[in-house]
Amino acid sequence: MGEFGKVFIAGHRGMVGSALVRKLQSVGEKDLVLRSRQELDLTSEAACDAFYSTEKPDTAIIAAARVGGIHANSTYPAEFIQENLAIALHNVHAAYRHGVRRLLFLGSSCIYPRGVEQPMKESALLTNKPEPTNEAYAVAKICGLKLCEFYRQQYGVLFHSAMPTNLYGPGDYYHPENSHVIPAMVRRIHFAKEAGDPEVVIWGTGTPRREFLHVDDLAEGILHVLRLDNPPDWVNIGYGEDLSIGELAELVSKTVGYEGELTYDTSKPDGIPRKLMDNTLLRDTGWTPSIGLEEGLSTAYGDFCTRLADGTLRM
Repeated sequence: MGEFGKVFIAGHRGMVGSALVRKLQSVGEKDLVLRSRQELDLTSEAACDAFYSTEKPDTAIIAAARVGGIHANSTYPAEFIQENLAIALHNVHAAYRHGVRRLLFLGSSCIYPRGVEQPMKESALLTNKPEPTNEAYAVAKICGLKLCEFYRQQYGVLFHSAMPTNLYGPGDYYHPENSHVIPAMVRRIHFAKEAGDPEVVIWGTGTPRREFLHVDDLAEGILHVLRLDNPPDWVNIGYGEDLSIGELAELVSKTVGYEGELTYDTSKPDGIPRKLMDNTLLRDTGWTPSIGLEEGLSTAYGDFCTRLADGTLRM
């Protein structure tokens, strides 16, 4: 049996989950328990209880979530809060009931309030209201984090959380409206290049600053956290540097090879002006990311083109 025992990865087909599968396999973990959405409804209390009762994993990583960008969050807030609350509640409780040794719940940097001091420390949680553009998702993720904290506090189980920053990389979701900023930008700029369009319109002013972490770095960070004997209840996993959306658009254009003009639709919302995570807590335990944004975008775009050509692109 491997270092982490029998490992259940909830959401193994998503970008984060598939990166975790690759990473765990690369370090010799062979006893991985994987279930598709058709095989296991993670929002169902009965289905989760039956699964954990039967499989009895030693380690559970909850990487499944209903995700999307500003448009998706504002259009489907009821679905975002209901599905994400259900995934957190039913997995944490079933894992506790059936003796899971260790559970890591993945949250998001969007849990932190608007206007909080930058870079954002873990202690900033709940010091103000979440950003309105993704409030439903943020509230659900905060509840998942608190479930782990309180189950650990009351029952002594090693359930804890990690809060990744904005992610990108192989296996991303490239929906034209419901994806995050990098996949949305890659898709739009790629097809503009293919069509010979003279300009690409970027949502917002281009001035907000964001931090981006390659998903393979996240997988490395998660394994590092799982190896800590006494991890924090929740810890940030970020890259440690940010750039403006305008600078990102220029970098994506360069990566894609697009030579047209970038213009900005200032009628669209920007979201939080700056979002950068404070990585001090995790760095002090000995972990730092290793994939720079230019290198990471190149591999992500290569994956986009490969999947687009073979029909496996999530879009």
